Formats: sequence, structure tokens, C-alpha cells
Amino acid sequence: MSLIKPNSKTPFHIDFDWWKQNERDWQVFLRSFLCEEHQQSFAEIEAGELIDWIDPDTAEVKQVDGVQHALISHCALLPEFLSERTAMVESVFRTFLANGNIPMSAEDLSKRLGRPADTILRTISGARVYRGLRPIQTQTVNSAVVE
Repeated sequence: MSLIKPNSKTPFHIDFDWWKQNERDWQVFLRSFLCEEHQQSFAEIEAGELIDWIDPDTAEVKQVDGVQHALISHCALLPEFLSERTAMVESVFRTFLANGNIPMSAEDLSKRLGRPADTILRTISGARVYRGLRPIQTQTVNSAVVE
């Protein structure tokens, strides 16, 4: 973890490596977010199984985690995936899934969720890591920032 305290402009994301290191059942947890259609289609597929995915911009074939891909590209985009009544950590987590896990700051999340940025920041920047929500790790190397 960085020694720099995150602020409202610090970009966060779901750190799937954190999930792999800290949660044995992370694949089961992610599967619980699948829509009914994808729960059925992934029922017979092993946890963590990779699928071929064609990048729409480059036409390059890549191996991606099937469950993560289905969540981000379909299930998280459904209207019922996120509601106003969803708890804070859950809302932030689902927002990252819905935006393809593109880094967002507390200010960005506040605009999307209609909740105060300082409350979001206090929730996801504390000592405890919730659902793998972590700041993007950067290092300064010879005056350049490397992610």
C-alpha cells in the first residue's frame, strides 16, 4: 500500500490481484453477480477458466477470465444491477464492474452515485480493504510516474 494518503482525486479500482490473494471464494462471489442468463451458461465452467475474447478495437484475440468478462461486458450494464438502495461499498464495487473497472476517483464516484465524495473516500481509503477497492498504485521513478 502506498504511503501517500488518498484524496478525492486519487483514482481507485477493483484490484483483482488482491481478491486472488485474500479471498479463496472470490470466483464464487463474482458469480453471484451474474445475471440469470450467464449463471446458467457458466454453471458447467470451472472457476477461473479463461475464454477467448476479440478486442473490438484491435481484433486481437485475448484470453480473459470468463466470469469477469461476462460481468463487465453484460451483467453489470443491466438496469437492475445497481439501485439507489444498494449499500455504499456494494455500490462502489458494482460501479467499477459496470464501467469496466476503469479507475475512478471519489469525486467521479460521487457524480455517478449521488453520494458525498468525502464519505466515499473515507469508506474506501481506510486501513481495511473492502471488496478489493484500492487506489491505483504508482511509483515515482526518475521523475516519471509508472503504474
